[in-house]
Amino acid sequence: MILVTGATGTVGRELVARLLLDGKRVRALTRDPSKAGLDARVELVGGDLTRPQTLPRALEGVERVFSLALGPELEAQERALARAAREAGARHVVKLSVLGAGSKARAGVATWHDRGERAIQESGLAWTFVRPAAFMSNARAWSETIRSQGRVFSNFGHGRVPVIHPRDIAAVAALALTSDGHEGKAYPLTGPAALSIDEQVRILASALGKPIEYVPVDDAAALEDMRKSGMPAYLIEALLPFAEVVRSGRAAKVFDTVEELTGRRPLTFADWARQNTAAFTGTCTRAPEPETRRSTT
Repeated sequence: MILVTGATGTVGRELVARLLLDGKRVRALTRDPSKAGLDARVELVGGDLTRPQTLPRALEGVERVFSLALGPELEAQERALARAAREAGARHVVKLSVLGAGSKARAGVATWHDRGERAIQESGLAWTFVRPAAFMSNARAWSETIRSQGRVFSNFGHGRVPVIHPRDIAAVAALALTSDGHEGKAYPLTGPAALSIDEQVRILASALGKPIEYVPVDDAAALEDMRKSGMPAYLIEALLPFAEVVRSGRAAKVFDTVEELTGRRPLTFADWARQNTAAFTGTCTRAPEPETRRSTT
């Protein structure tokens, strides 16, 4: 049995689908099982990483665990999950981390995941860390201004990031959860090419068949927009510095890990754009879920 936390999120849903395709038994930890919307073959259990008392039941009979936690308190959440997993007899935790964790250059969100990684290591369980760059699905945040103005605003300037398809992240996580030889490994994951926001916008415009203008803005304007959107202060503080990293070119490194592990090239941003046009036309049946991960290399 494999327990997937964060199963209703972007990567979690892709991972659950991959594991089911591989014929694995999957249990999903979710705050509200009635709203999970997952495949009927998935065993749902109510619980939350912020409520450690809900974890023992979720971990009964589980051998491997996928850990997905967010926010500045994720260290405590993942420590509690790893402790409960060890006590339940699980033997391996695969953690969704972020590119930049475990390095001297870590900052922002990567510092949260760095502490989460250490908490899992200290549990004594076998571990694998999956460290992706920024998700292609972060582009969903542009949907409102694309529909209302035909524009995308960003303080990333013309810096490039090797954004990755969530499906490729899930593919690597599934390998680590279902095969041996990944214990003690940390996998840096990127898409096949580093792209600027301008380049992503042009690809998305082509997929949508409509012009979209990219409008670079400064950090002050981005900060104001984050505040107006209702983004929590702790998240703004963690994410805002990443723009300077992108503009400096320090976030552009491409890794071949996805191809080395899966035997195929990672999906492109054009692939993602074609698959997600509904998110930008107002016909998406499921509300886009916010992504808060940014690489900090």
